[in-house]
Amino acid sequence: MTSPNAVPDRMLTRIGGLLRKAESTDNEHEAEAFLAAAQRLATKSAIDLAVARAHTTARERKATPVQRIIPIGVPGKRGLRTYVQLFVAIASANDVRCDVARTSTQIYAYGFGSDIDTCEALYASLLVQMVRASDQYIKSGAYRSATVAKVVVEKRRGRPVRRTVQAPVAGVTARLNFQMAFAARIGRRLAEVKAQVEAEAMPEEAVATGTALALRDKELELVDFYSRTSEARGTWRGPQASTGHSAAARAAGDRAGRVARLGTASELPTARGQLTAPDTVGGQV
Repeated sequence: MTSPNAVPDRMLTRIGGLLRKAESTDNEHEAEAFLAAAQRLATKSAIDLAVARAHTTARERKATPVQRIIPIGVPGKRGLRTYVQLFVAIASANDVRCDVARTSTQIYAYGFGSDIDTCEALYASLLVQMVRASDQYIKSGAYRSATVAKVVVEKRRGRPVRRTVQAPVAGVTARLNFQMAFAARIGRRLAEVKAQVEAEAMPEEAVATGTALALRDKELELVDFYSRTSEARGTWRGPQASTGHSAAARAAGDRAGRVARLGTASELPTARGQLTAPDTVGGQV
């Protein structure tokens, strides 16, 4: 049985191998298979560790949830909210809860260490994919043919009159919409794989198995840890609140998210930090 406290280095090495294979293929169907395989491996490992923790004896040290800072970017950098959205989407599929700093420069992740490690590995790979794909979309100029509804105020006979006009989509608006759709699609893809793996591990006729109980205990332990540890105030609303809408850019981002390959990360990021009292809003995942 896997030690409940051991960081699953072998599992992370295997995920790294899948990432390298995905990076080396130009076949979108192969890339999709590698993404699904990476998430399946992560979910299966998380289930095995949950069962192992449930069988920890009194003499063994039981693994517990932790809180970790995830750096996102420097203050003032454009697009940080979409970067946050990508990490939160990945975290949601891997049993990690998040609080988001008001500046969107960092995330406070809550979960078991191995689950957060998996999120960091997936994020490091997919962030490169998202930025690269959005850069290519903007450079192609495809967004210039789209328009967006915009309300303008004009004075007629000394009185303000509001009317709606069709205006060209700004490059920054197109980029943000592209990345928002990309992150949302990645989140759905990973969630589908997780649901499939958990269904295979817990068939309907055996919902009261040790696996099901172990996963339920894990969920309750994380909920309790989050409620005791989080200092967040409010709810993170994502990037939509401050971004104009571009249907064409979102469609392009969604297509890119469907065929995204995991990047070149062969090992996990090692950046860590000491936590201070966060000025955060909650990120429900």
